[in-house]
Amino acid sequence: MELLIVYMAALYGSLLGSFFNVVGLRVPKNESIVHTGSHCTACSRNLNWYELIPIFSWLCQKGKCRGCQTKISALYPVIELSTAFLFMISPLVVGLSKELLVSWCLISLLMIVTVSDIKYMIIPDKVLLFFMPVFIALRIFIPLAPWWDPIAGFALGFGLLFFIAVASKGGMGGGDVKLMGVLGIVLGWKATLLAFILATLFGAVLGTAGLALKLIKRGQPIPFGPYIVLATLVSYFFFHEMIDWYFHFMN
Repeated sequence: MELLIVYMAALYGSLLGSFFNVVGLRVPKNESIVHTGSHCTACSRNLNWYELIPIFSWLCQKGKCRGCQTKISALYPVIELSTAFLFMISPLVVGLSKELLVSWCLISLLMIVTVSDIKYMIIPDKVLLFFMPVFIALRIFIPLAPWWDPIAGFALGFGLLFFIAVASKGGMGGGDVKLMGVLGIVLGWKATLLAFILATLFGAVLGTAGLALKLIKRGQPIPFGPYIVLATLVSYFFFHEMIDWYFHFMN
């Protein structure tokens, strides 16, 4: 039964990943995610059902539109595959418990944010305003201990990045500030602090590597959202393991 759930989670994760691509690409442009059918962004040709199969359609079409032969961003299959993988491992890490619903909702937000921030360097308020009450409701019915941990997590996540945004005079985007606050509701203050530390670490290491490999130009704006996403996933899934490793290392 558990194996079946894992397989089904991967399947639904890939399908939802395709939808998250649509949300992340359309919401920042104020486009409908319901009334407008899937189409090629280059030639506006409506896509057939067999062009919408997650991951496989992109591979079969060799990453190109069947109509105009314009290259299709690899971001599409990457998000679909990532969502499938994260949905699949969630029951293995958090177990078949109520927390699994929290996990899947968290992954959903993170995938949408990744798409929008990479594509437009925007984290849409509409997306955050949708998920914020969802996370509040989830933490009321699936609480952390102590009960005030989500409140402290929100305050810490928002406060830390707000301080950086003010101190850097706009070096940190407002979307990142609000995102970290919303994520704090799910994580609680301790895991939020770890996520913040990891995000800055990932940003420094990967940013430096990008400069060294000349993938990033000096002074080029870089979206910070994906680093927050990666750090949040690590902190959420492996917080206790990382804390245990840290104290063991210190001893």
